[in-house]
Amino acid sequence: MRRGSLPKQGASRRMKANYGYMDGSGEYYITIDTDKCVECVEHPCVGSCPAGLFEIIEDDWEDLVASIVESKRKAIKYECAPCKPVTDRPPLPCVAACTPGAIEHSW
Repeated sequence: MRRGSLPKQGASRRMKANYGYMDGSGEYYITIDTDKCVECVEHPCVGSCPAGLFEIIEDDWEDLVASIVESKRKAIKYECAPCKPVTDRPPLPCVAACTPGAIEHSW
């Protein structure tokens, strides 16, 4: 497939969108597997995140997929901190709410 062309109908795009940043203390990325996300109708990640990091956007293929709110992308380490205690960490609400493997955190 040449650059800029769309995949054939029914073809998998194998797309993973990475949102976040790297600084002197580490890499802080949330990865959304859009192939898994596009199959979801309810998008429970939006309501499950207490920090309101997730929004639903229309991608290049006119599918509705989750994304990280633009204004929060450079602060996800701090926005996600309440859900990531140092000890006795429960499953992350956004990860638990979605299809397994649809959302991953790098830290």
